[in-house]
Amino acid sequence: MINIGLIGNPNVGKSTIFNGLTGLHQHTGNWPGKTVTKAEGIYVYKNKKYLIEDLPGTYSLTAKSKEEEVTRDFVYFNNYDLLIVVCDAVCLERNLNILIQILEVTNKVILCVNMMDEAKKKSIIIDTNKLSNILGIPVIETSTKDKSSLKKLKETIYNFKEKDVLKIKYEEIINNSIDIIKNDFPNLKEKMYYDLLSYDRNLIEKLTEQYDYNDIVNSVSKAQDYLYNFGIRKEEIPYLIVSNITKKAESITKETVIFENEDYDKKERLIDKILTNRLTSVPIMILSLLFIFWITISGANVPSEFLYNFFFSLEEPLLNLLNFLHLPDVIVDVIVYGIYRVLAWVVSVMLPPMAIFFPIFAILEDFGFLPRIAFNLDKYFKKCASCGKQALTMCMGFGCNAVGVIGARIIDSKRERLIAILTNSLVPCNGRFPALIAIITIFFVSSSFGSAFILTLVILFSVFMTFIISKILSKTLLKGEPSSFTLELPPYRKPQFLKVIIRSLLDKALFVLARAICIAAPAGLVIWCLANIHVGDLTLLKMCSNFLNPLGEAIGLDGTILMAFLLGFPANEIVIPIMIMGYMALGNLVDVGNLSELKNILVNNGWTITTAICFMIFSLIHFPCMTTVLTIKKEIGLKWSLCSILIPFIFGIGICFIVNNILSVFI
Repeated sequence: MINIGLIGNPNVGKSTIFNGLTGLHQHTGNWPGKTVTKAEGIYVYKNKKYLIEDLPGTYSLTAKSKEEEVTRDFVYFNNYDLLIVVCDAVCLERNLNILIQILEVTNKVILCVNMMDEAKKKSIIIDTNKLSNILGIPVIETSTKDKSSLKKLKETIYNFKEKDVLKIKYEEIINNSIDIIKNDFPNLKEKMYYDLLSYDRNLIEKLTEQYDYNDIVNSVSKAQDYLYNFGIRKEEIPYLIVSNITKKAESITKETVIFENEDYDKKERLIDKILTNRLTSVPIMILSLLFIFWITISGANVPSEFLYNFFFSLEEPLLNLLNFLHLPDVIVDVIVYGIYRVLAWVVSVMLPPMAIFFPIFAILEDFGFLPRIAFNLDKYFKKCASCGKQALTMCMGFGCNAVGVIGARIIDSKRERLIAILTNSLVPCNGRFPALIAIITIFFVSSSFGSAFILTLVILFSVFMTFIISKILSKTLLKGEPSSFTLELPPYRKPQFLKVIIRSLLDKALFVLARAICIAAPAGLVIWCLANIHVGDLTLLKMCSNFLNPLGEAIGLDGTILMAFLLGFPANEIVIPIMIMGYMALGNLVDVGNLSELKNILVNNGWTITTAICFMIFSLIHFPCMTTVLTIKKEIGLKWSLCSILIPFIFGIGICFIVNNILSVFI
């Protein structure tokens, strides 16, 4: 089997090439960092079998993040047969930087100049034959619409033969300093020597698997001292090396690329002036959020009611079936009124909003809007000693906090990645929207647009709290300075509506729903047991609620509400049903006929405007759901997953306590 690595900058269409070659359908997107783990696929061409690996996007072989490490380690240490470097034809010069670095490592390279159709639209002409002669490697033109270009790529891979390739000519003093390291470590790849000369800590740590750490550091120090004799300081070395690569990329571009229309990106620059302007960017983001919530609230009601009626209409046939099988009554009750009823509630409440919310966000992503949000929010996150990429993970959290946690892999700095993960649950996920919308509609405004408006204000409060808690974490548990943040703003593209909608439903909505179902089923069993096991005259559920009541009243809630949040840990969607079950002293999850009936239940149990406000605040700022916590444990370990529970929970209690005491004076 022939082993091939697929490499390139973020957002150049690597995943599209991968899908075209292998027939697999990895999710593609229009913002940097989409591929956060490598994907593998196999294709057969002329009786030869090829294993192709789609590696995370990177701008350099100097790794700063875990994902960039995957790509760097593959290039430096893997036993591959060929590397395919994918470049964006519209911005070839910037993309050539990574290619030139790879040519310093190996000559087993093919250049794939992708998105040629986009370049032609912008009147950009690329002489790929001349480019091939300069680089010394095959150069293939590809585009998403031209399927024959992939056949040419496969044929080029099949006929590939190694040749002499372009090498950078560095200054003599640089080469002399490199020779010092080469004498000590003669068997490294050429590019590694320049990384070591720049004191790439990540690479040094990697090489300690083969060599002594002190030997490496001493060798690098000798080379740097040699340059210091010529007036070159240590911190200047990386810039000297990078400038050589940049100049070479610039000269190659001048020789091979013609811009017939110098204003080819004029329209995009005009749009960016509006979307990234300091006066208009924030209002546009808020209006976009308002629009998304309005569409989601308006569109989810009917399908949610349909699914609810459908699933609960199956309850009686299921009950009859289990009775027909002569199962004990307690087992029947557990299955029907515990497990099945919780599952039915979760599916009917979660699926419709996700089916609307995820596709809308995916379309905005494909259009190129989400990276602009990160750009706009970068200065605010930087003030919190974090970075703008946290905004991207925050956006993912609106759909599912677990997805946002996984998305934090795109953040280079470990410290900033931890901050993004620990604060992601402050953004309400899809499972918390139904409860927020219900309380807003009952106590504040009944129209869908009015509910969307207040929900937008609530979300803005959650974003504000994300900034505040990020700042506190950066000054206490996770001290440090914000790292430099470079985010390539991808070009605006017409979204592939049908493809985007289908992929968002399959990749996100159904995936998240499946995970929620797996957790909600055992949760239904636990909830039923607590509501039906009596100690004296009280159920375990009521006893726990009474125990929590003093704390609940201190923060503007009550013990039943707190117990509902605790039991809703597996799935946030079931908080209100558990709360109703506690108030009505029922042994099963129940639904009320309409919001008016729900309001009567809440008011009769002591709810006021203060309770409603504190409920919404605590719904925003409390521990994440079980799915998210398990994801955090997998990503960063048990210690931090426990912190992800305690930090928002403590802040939620503290803020509710303050708000309750303030409102008690005025209301």
